[in-house]
Amino acid sequence: MTLSIPRFAASVALSCVCLASAAAEDWTQWRGPRGDGTSGEQNLPIRWGVDENVAWKIPLAEPGNSTPVVWQDRIFVTQPVAKQQRRTLLCLNRGDGRLLWEAGTEWDGEDPTHGTNPFCSSSPVTDGKRVIAWHGSAGLFCYDLEGRELWRRDLGIQKHIWGYGSSPVIHGELCYLNFGPGERSFLIALDCQTGETVWQHDEPINTAGTAEAKFANADFYGSWSTPVIRTVAGREQLIVSFPFRVRGFDPQTGSPLWSGEGINALVYTSPLIVDDLIVSMGGYNGMTVALRLGQGPEPARLWRHAKTKQRIGSGAIHDGHIYIHNDPGIAECFNLQTGELVWEQRLVGPSGKTTNWSSVMIADGIGYTINQGGDCFVFRASPKFELLSTNSLDESSNSSIVPSQGQLLIRTHEHLWCIGK
Repeated sequence: MTLSIPRFAASVALSCVCLASAAAEDWTQWRGPRGDGTSGEQNLPIRWGVDENVAWKIPLAEPGNSTPVVWQDRIFVTQPVAKQQRRTLLCLNRGDGRLLWEAGTEWDGEDPTHGTNPFCSSSPVTDGKRVIAWHGSAGLFCYDLEGRELWRRDLGIQKHIWGYGSSPVIHGELCYLNFGPGERSFLIALDCQTGETVWQHDEPINTAGTAEAKFANADFYGSWSTPVIRTVAGREQLIVSFPFRVRGFDPQTGSPLWSGEGINALVYTSPLIVDDLIVSMGGYNGMTVALRLGQGPEPARLWRHAKTKQRIGSGAIHDGHIYIHNDPGIAECFNLQTGELVWEQRLVGPSGKTTNWSSVMIADGIGYTINQGGDCFVFRASPKFELLSTNSLDESSNSSIVPSQGQLLIRTHEHLWCIGK
């Protein structure tokens, strides 16, 4: 049987599309589909610039620190419009960045934050049926994919001198939120269809039994950590880092399962989880602890770093190593099992700035971050340090890089960029 050339070409094209679709995955929440900063995508862009390898870019009304999330042909990103006292959610066309709809609320109440942490710093989350965004004291909002409001919840006042940053997470039919930091701090699960509370676990300021009891002031105490849900030691668990401790909960009931101490009073990063091993990192002059579950009712400490560099962005794990880009601009690689430092490297780009709040994203064995000067670093996620490229967008950023359909989405304080043609 002879296969005609046009039909053969169509068959090859269809196969290529199917393979590309299989490699791509929607980035549905903060830190991606698994909440760990890793992606299954391949052949993502390595080099770009302001006028190089840019598919499109759109202007944003004001600076913001949140990261976009993606569902198929739609991008969702939170956006403050402080001059109008607006907290909004934008839905954009994935192909060209066109605004499809905008929804939100006005909030004129007290809403303290730090100058480097604009309002709407929490990333949204979607499950393909709905999209949920948290706007701090203004409330938690749920929309369908066409922008129709399904429900909203007033969870009360969130108050901290540095604002908020934890992002909601959807798992099954429940939405989870680490509400805080501040005097009112709690972990809550809500029904995705109705917004009603399913369970709530209060996590008030508590320094009892810690060597750091001097941090009793709420201003220097708190968790901005986004929960991660994973099957660990044979059971599904919701894991979140709180001041001084990392804790595990039953996602359906909120029942505490275990608690492991070893970090400090300020926590910005999400926990890192591989198999039965959990790594929790503290913030300012922080600490890091690695715990192993499954060997008893409480976790066993595998290793601990008593003092580390300031960490705002979260790390990622690849092939038995942890990769993180710290606040002072120093990237590090650690052995996951021993905690041993394998390499460290100061990353400096054309802007000359080094401060970094970006979380590491790893895809196809390659790490991506962007510092506050808009310098994007692409490095090999390997025990031997190799910087593949430095790409500057000449715009400030506190966001993290998102892989999507063979391209990269990068939020700066001025634009949302789509990299890769």
